Amino acid sequence: MPHLNEIRKRNNVKIIGKGDKTLVLAHGFGCDQNMWRFVTPVLEQHFTLVLFDYVGSGKSDISQYNKKRYSTLDGYAKDVLEICDALDLSDVTFIGHSVSATIGALAAIEQPELFAQLVMICPSPCFLNLPPDYFGGFEKQDLHELLNLMDKNYIGWANYLAPLVMGSSHPDEFIAELSGSFCSTDPLIAKTFAEATFLSDYRATLKHIKQPSLVLQSEHDALAAPSVGEFVANEIPNATLQVISAHGHCIHMTHPETVGRSIIDFVS
Repeated sequence: MPHLNEIRKRNNVKIIGKGDKTLVLAHGFGCDQNMWRFVTPVLEQHFTLVLFDYVGSGKSDISQYNKKRYSTLDGYAKDVLEICDALDLSDVTFIGHSVSATIGALAAIEQPELFAQLVMICPSPCFLNLPPDYFGGFEKQDLHELLNLMDKNYIGWANYLAPLVMGSSHPDEFIAELSGSFCSTDPLIAKTFAEATFLSDYRATLKHIKQPSLVLQSEHDALAAPSVGEFVANEIPNATLQVISAHGHCIHMTHPETVGRSIIDFVS
């Protein structure tokens, strides 16, 4: 197990706020902890917040990247567990955006004693359409074409995906920030993370989640439709679904007041 200081450096761990309860905030694919800055001002008044970057993202220590470990979401879940262990955390509330909702679920199933609650923001356990019972939003061929575009034209891929994820109705600076975040990630690391995110199927894990969970779903989300949020909430034994009147997949950035209040109400 790496030493505390190694983990802090490896995952660029930051601790802010005050409060008896601890929230661990985990960013989504192609993002970093900076994306939480819109919602942290209200949360840090009530809770201790642990922010971090997955290895290969943001200001993490890229020298610690291991393609084999991070070729599945289990490798990222291991990051979460090692951070909790290094900081001697327990009974935390894990808040995961997008793919991190699944990563948090894997971590909570692996070591349930560490987690009191889960908050899933626009989750998707599977982005693939698997008829007749499940429609994650994308055909397998379309996802492979999107992944191949990363090899052929990485900037073009980022500029295509950013408005799709953020929602084109939002200010250009939001879309530009997300596109810039995609572009700042090493392309090989980004593609490995993308394959682990978009080609996986973790639907079967949901029923094993024991913690009370809150699913925050955007009403209009091109990446994870409301039906996906409903599926997640229905599969988790003790889950509450809250649909937020919003466009886009990054509601913690575009609707921070609503998301912050929902988290405070749920955790408190």
